[in-house]
Amino acid sequence: MAKRNSSSDTPARPSLVGRSPGDDTLSVVATSPAHPYDALTPEVILEAVETYGLRCTGGLLALNSYENRVYRVDIEDGAPCVAKFYRPGRWDEAAILEEHAFAQQLAEHEIPAVAPLAHRDGATLNHHGGFRFALFPWQPGRAPELNSREDRALLGRYLGRLHRLGAAEPFRHRARLGIEEFGRRSVRYLKEHDIVPEELRTSFFTITEYLFPPVEAAFRAADDAAWIRLHGDCHLGNILWTGTGPHLVDFDDCLTGPAVQDLWMLLSGEREEMELQLADVLSGYTEFMEFNAAELRLIEPLRTLRMLRYMAWLAERWDDPAFPRNFPWFNTRRYWEEQVLALKQQAAALDEPPLAWMA
Repeated sequence: MAKRNSSSDTPARPSLVGRSPGDDTLSVVATSPAHPYDALTPEVILEAVETYGLRCTGGLLALNSYENRVYRVDIEDGAPCVAKFYRPGRWDEAAILEEHAFAQQLAEHEIPAVAPLAHRDGATLNHHGGFRFALFPWQPGRAPELNSREDRALLGRYLGRLHRLGAAEPFRHRARLGIEEFGRRSVRYLKEHDIVPEELRTSFFTITEYLFPPVEAAFRAADDAAWIRLHGDCHLGNILWTGTGPHLVDFDDCLTGPAVQDLWMLLSGEREEMELQLADVLSGYTEFMEFNAAELRLIEPLRTLRMLRYMAWLAERWDDPAFPRNFPWFNTRRYWEEQVLALKQQAAALDEPPLAWMA
């Protein structure tokens, strides 16, 4: 198995229409010159926060979020808060409220999670200036390193507690992690909107079709896995480490899926390294929640789906000016050449035996 990294959010439709001579930059043209977030001015942000009865100093810091717009807002005579403005048209309100309820449940059970603050009327999801938004407490912390076995076991205990609560009841309005939703639909989008350069289309779509049979076989082989409420995007960038341990942030992608979805992105390195890391995480996890070892065969299939979904997500969001600005490499021939190679390597990974759990 090759060395792995730990983790590989009505818009106008983009299409690739050509390139400049001598340049591998591809031209992506959106059919609309404006984007809804153009109306999210500093004044709108501060006015929205002050509907909570807070007084802002005027200090704003844009945080590292692309699917939504998220800001740290400085408050007079109080700690800063975080204002999250949901992408217009992305979720229905029931799904957002279910995200909020899950984070609140975790906090109520003393499982460290950053839950939304209630408005003066008790609501966690509010409206201002044509945007849906929520406020969260500011949670300081550092990025986890997970270099010690003790820290990995501690994170495992945390996730075991989270999944124990997640298994207590189902989501009714959130997505379900599946091959059609995250894999085939992503490939169809890339194909139908001419995102992949013409000279790479045959190679790209041939390898993507080659990936689906082993992914489908792995899901069938793990059909006895329990599908529970998950964080869904549990990588190190969504974990803050404090003096008391881990705190999960950004439940934007919470969904129903197998427990291993919240574990595999914590693993990196060579196969032997990942098996050691996995053993440490599961040593803590299983203190609170049983783990079905059959789910380990889903790690590479889940990685495959994430790779495909990520490409389609960037394409779907290309009309948002934040995306060309922050992901300029996406609009290049080199990027797609690298994706063809990465998917071929992923096809080889799907043929390898799953990681072993050294319990």
